[in-house]
This record gives sequence, structure tokens and C-alpha cells, in this order.
Amino acid sequence: MSLNTILTWSLVFFLFLTVSDQKPTAYDAVKSYNLPPGILPKGVVDYELNPKTGDFKVYFNGTCDFSIQSYQLKYKSTISGVISAGQVKNLKGVSVKVLFFWVNIVEVSLDGGDLDFSVGIASASFPAVDFEESPQCGCGFDCNGLLFSS
Repeated sequence: MSLNTILTWSLVFFLFLTVSDQKPTAYDAVKSYNLPPGILPKGVVDYELNPKTGDFKVYFNGTCDFSIQSYQLKYKSTISGVISAGQVKNLKGVSVKVLFFWVNIVEVSLDGGDLDFSVGIASASFPAVDFEESPQCGCGFDCNGLLFSS
């Protein structure tokens, strides 16, 4: 094998490794659609995204529960939907407790500076800037003083 052949194959292998390492994080992917990364809690282990259709799946190690203000939220171990600029539709796997019932959040949309979470017949709005950081399972955004093992 000649030196040129070895160098060519080395370059191809290096480019393959470089390109394969270029997959953005799920949080960066969300930001690329003009949504704050905090709509996903910490702990994403992988995701799939079809950039042509916006279909996505996000995978966690398990379910994730936490509270934001007076709302209790639950993420299943896999969530899915369709993402586009400033919006997630057909969301599956995320629910909110309303009174005594868990209802599915079906849409998240950016409306000016607010992030609207819709359950179909009702929605709640929060300042989008509050979701620049991702909530943590168990304690949400209010984790001060709590110790967790990794």
C-alpha cells in the first residue's frame, strides 16, 4: 500500500469521525428552531430529528417529574412531536396535572416573549426567558440546596 493510499484512507476516516461527532445536542436543536432549550429537562440521552418534516423523538433514561410554579409536569421516557420555527405540535409524552387529573400538553409555541403550553382547550403562558436553562427532574428550576448523586 502506498503512502498516498494510507494518507487518503486516514483522511477519509478522520472526516467520517469529524462529521459523525457533529450532531448537535437536543438542546441546540431546539434552539435552532427559535425555542428555548429549557422546554426539555436535563437528562436527554439521545434524539432523532427529521429536518425536512420536523418529526422528532427525544429519549430520556426514565420518566421525569418536576414542578414549575404551581404546575406539576411529567415527561415520559420518550417524547415525540413535530417541531417548526417557534412551535412544537402533536406533542406526545408530556403531561401536566390540572386539579386531580393529568392532561397531555399537545402544543408549545413562542408568542412574542411568552412561551404558551397548550392542552387543547386551555393554555398557560410563561416568559420564554425563564426557559433558557433546562429544569432538573425532581426539582424543576428550584434545586438550590438539594444534593443529587450523578
